[in-house]
Amino acid sequence: MKNILRFARLSNNAKAPTKGSKLAAGFDLYSAYDYSVPPSGKVLVLTDLQVQIPEGHYGRVAPRSGLAVKHFIDVGAGVVDEDYRGNLGVVLFNFGSDVFEVKKGDRIAQLICEKICYPELEEVEKLEDTERGEGGFGSTGKN
Repeated sequence: MKNILRFARLSNNAKAPTKGSKLAAGFDLYSAYDYSVPPSGKVLVLTDLQVQIPEGHYGRVAPRSGLAVKHFIDVGAGVVDEDYRGNLGVVLFNFGSDVFEVKKGDRIAQLICEKICYPELEEVEKLEDTERGEGGFGSTGKN
């Protein structure tokens, strides 16, 4: 079965997702409008796209490495469920000290389709013990 990521444009501002290379993990997403992201602030950037994630997958909205390195821009709330059909928005966080300007048509994030397991939920009185136990947050070593 061939996996296909279908999309529909909600306005003339919407730009089709693109891949930077044949083996790129994600499709670049583009802003449909101009935005200003204040220092230490966040903005919901709309793509004016609807997507249909392939069956058995979810969409992970991930940061673009160039925006992170050059401008301290990160992405939040990055899960697109298989059955979601609304306007695909991207939450951009500005961890920098300057206002970050997003222009219509700018690449803002990437959409990666990842396989997903839909487990059933079962409550138990006690979980099975493991060698690691409750250790977390650096408990397995110095680095």
